[in-house]
Amino acid sequence: KEDLQFGHTISDHMLVIEWDEENKWTAPKIVPYQDLKISPAASCLNYGITCFEGMKAYKALSDPSEQSLRLFRPDCNMERLQNSMKRLQMPGYDFDSQELINCIKELIKLDKDWIPYGEGYSLYLRPNVIAMHKYLGLAAPNSLLLYVVTSPVGPYYKTGFKPIRLQSSASLKNPYLRAWPGGTGNSKVGGNYAPTMKPAAEAAESGYSQVLWVFGDNDEITEVGAMNIFFVLENDDGEKEIITPPLDRGDILPGVTRRSVVELAKTWDDCVVSEKNITMKEIQNASSDGRLLEAFGAGTAAVVTPISGIEHRGDEINIPATGEITMKVWNELTDIQYGKTDHSWSVKI
Repeated sequence: KEDLQFGHTISDHMLVIEWDEENKWTAPKIVPYQDLKISPAASCLNYGITCFEGMKAYKALSDPSEQSLRLFRPDCNMERLQNSMKRLQMPGYDFDSQELINCIKELIKLDKDWIPYGEGYSLYLRPNVIAMHKYLGLAAPNSLLLYVVTSPVGPYYKTGFKPIRLQSSASLKNPYLRAWPGGTGNSKVGGNYAPTMKPAAEAAESGYSQVLWVFGDNDEITEVGAMNIFFVLENDDGEKEIITPPLDRGDILPGVTRRSVVELAKTWDDCVVSEKNITMKEIQNASSDGRLLEAFGAGTAAVVTPISGIEHRGDEINIPATGEITMKVWNELTDIQYGKTDHSWSVKI
């Protein structure tokens, strides 16, 4: 299990559910993992009418003899999947969330031996919904395929945290945008991800791990790579303030980990939490004043990723890493995910 690479190993079975205009959602089936049979004219291939989710199942570490199976906040993933489908004008977006969760649970139980036991190990779950519409005309699809495949994964950081350095999108050779108001940035659709490959490659050529996406004339910060972003600053009242950009503009993905960090941190007494716009100029000023305490990305794959620096329009901003808040987020979230802390977010299978 120590040699697992993210997404390279696929488990034995997959969940398959079809939708068509006549029958609506058909009976779910769990079948051996296999290639799909799909028309070359299918609108998922021609127009990118596809959306997906990222989830994980865990073997609890609270009782080594029991090793109960857990999901982390699956209701949030179902809500987001429905919103993504709705944004793509996919029929059937109003499916019964709990029924789909129950089907996913059955898939996990069948392939439970694929879930490695241990801190940092889990079974990654990838629900997909693709348009199977067999005609080249651009139209709302008349048939869909919802399928779920799973993949055993190991710790994102095998030898402890590895802080990353970012390059802002404003510093790249071309003025790329990841998302914008009225677009699909707040939906988990396939078309959001392919266009980020070239900017990421340009940042990598310059020696940076990921792109920090900024928006607008004021270089407002939005996301980092495919993760949400958090900054910890000392505010004017001398308090530690955790800041993450808000969702109201519609260009930021409502991450489940993001949501969990915000809700957890609001219960702490040693800091305040703000969902508000923050510009690169504010980060530069906070760094100059010694008030930029830490920063991290948040997402399903890594949970949290410490950030040690940002290059923006020629300015190299150094950030202390890995910080206390970053570690606290990591410890509290993973304790819930692995059943060490009893919490409603950890759903027994």
